[in-house]
Amino acid sequence: MASMLIIGGGLAGGTAAEALRDEGFDGDITLVAAEAHPPYQRPPLSKGYLAGDEGADAVFLHPADWYADRGIRLVTGVSAISLDPAAHTLELEDATRLDYDAVLLATGATPRMIPLEGHDLPGVMTLRRVGDSEDLAARLRDGGRRLVIIGAGWIGMEVAATARRFGNDVAILERDAVPLAAALGPQMGEVFGELHRAHGVDLRTSVGVERITGERAAEGVVVDGETLPADLVLVGIGAAPDTALAEAAGLDVLNGILTDSALRTSATDVFAAGDVANAFHPVIQRHLRSEHWDNALKAGKVAARSMLGKPASFNGIPYFYTDQYDVAMELSGYAPLMTEAEIVVRGDLEAREFIAFWIDDGRVVAGMNVNVSKVNRKVQALIRSGERIDRDRLRDPAVPLEDLLP
Repeated sequence: MASMLIIGGGLAGGTAAEALRDEGFDGDITLVAAEAHPPYQRPPLSKGYLAGDEGADAVFLHPADWYADRGIRLVTGVSAISLDPAAHTLELEDATRLDYDAVLLATGATPRMIPLEGHDLPGVMTLRRVGDSEDLAARLRDGGRRLVIIGAGWIGMEVAATARRFGNDVAILERDAVPLAAALGPQMGEVFGELHRAHGVDLRTSVGVERITGERAAEGVVVDGETLPADLVLVGIGAAPDTALAEAAGLDVLNGILTDSALRTSATDVFAAGDVANAFHPVIQRHLRSEHWDNALKAGKVAARSMLGKPASFNGIPYFYTDQYDVAMELSGYAPLMTEAEIVVRGDLEAREFIAFWIDDGRVVAGMNVNVSKVNRKVQALIRSGERIDRDRLRDPAVPLEDLLP
């Protein structure tokens, strides 16, 4: 009987296990997770779960007995240490050896820690795991704390919004001139910068963080010679794909594990999905690595079909969403094509009720709707069409988006 092995207890791994059964596979499925939890998804950790608006059911894909009922073996709390693609075997840190016919690497990413004096003090945190979110919530929920966030990325901005809601003082320190500029560009990044400043966040850009101070725990952050007092420091400077297992196994790695559009790696019967995979995207004809929820969800399903030898292509439009204060945002599009694109805005930018479109060579390559609901499918349809768009009609709210489609 065939045996499928999944390494990683995140959304990509859990979705792949479920999809294998949905695709009719009745052989052995084993999922190995380094954490002592069944598979879970990460967006609630910086959103609803952190805020207390959502419970564990919003985090974990299924209860542990759900997997047992479907004959999916969960091996939790143990790390994989060695993959041998030639022998089709995996060794775990407890010396267990697992054989497989096909294996999926869904090892995710690890948060980057800033190499500063004081980074290892108690009270200096990153946010990646369930325990991180629970610890952060316990420290912030009663308010009155001084939180310093290093890095104005999505996680930092989302945590800042929740921390302010709880009545904490928040400072965000960013080395770039505009928050979220790498993801959205300066014009749209500034929309979120102004949002946080309006809600009392001390957002400082173009600054250099020098060190974290404290005797027994973090007490402050030195930035450009000034010490900001801190009861808690959150480092949110991004994450690096966890490719150690793949590299040791001799797989091709470049900003993640390189795969084709079917999520096949350079080794036979070895696949990769989720944050760790740098997959070839057939639409934009280049490799694309995404750390967003939707990527992991879709990739897990594609990987399952591919592991079974069925036709599969990871060709969806990348998607992301965030909720901060009174702003709800959805973003769809191809990040590599957004860098040099022209931005066309439909709606009221100052009121934060608009849709921004990124136009490259006359075509919509990305769209972001801010406090405008039920338009994401139309935005994605415009992107998918690949047709050149009349900019004046695109920015005119009186012209229905569907009328711009061919």
